[in-house]
Amino acid sequence: MRVGTGYDVHRLVSDRPLILGGLSIPHEKGLLGHSDADVLLHAIMDSLLGALALGDIGKHFPDTNESYKNISSLLLLEKVADLINKKGYKIENIDSTIIAQRPKLAPYIAQMRENIAKTLKISIDSISVKATTEEGLGFSGREEGISSQSICLLSRI
Repeated sequence: MRVGTGYDVHRLVSDRPLILGGLSIPHEKGLLGHSDADVLLHAIMDSLLGALALGDIGKHFPDTNESYKNISSLLLLEKVADLINKKGYKIENIDSTIIAQRPKLAPYIAQMRENIAKTLKISIDSISVKATTEEGLGFSGREEGISSQSICLLSRI
């Protein structure tokens, strides 16, 4: 068995869509990044890659590569799943948390879990997505950005 952790953060800006868990969420700001800046999926990918000592998403999908400009992180997650399978591992579970003051994310979590499970070709029961605020503290509390954390468990096939 292998365990991995992941963390990602992106700045909130005007004129960008807010994409979390592969889902476009209505909000007046979105996350700044080379890809779609989906902090949830980025943290999940880093936890999966880290579990197998494969580096991070910057190594596999560098922001210097124009082919990843504005790409859906669901497509990147699919590539990470292929790497895991080629290494002879399967995903047992993923537990993740989104840290954002606003918007309220509870109405979107079920669809995020579905998107992740479908992309990884695993049971939705193996995916946990939670959301919390920092009670107005720090950069997320001031609504300057959104972060996410993830942990995963992989086992050999």
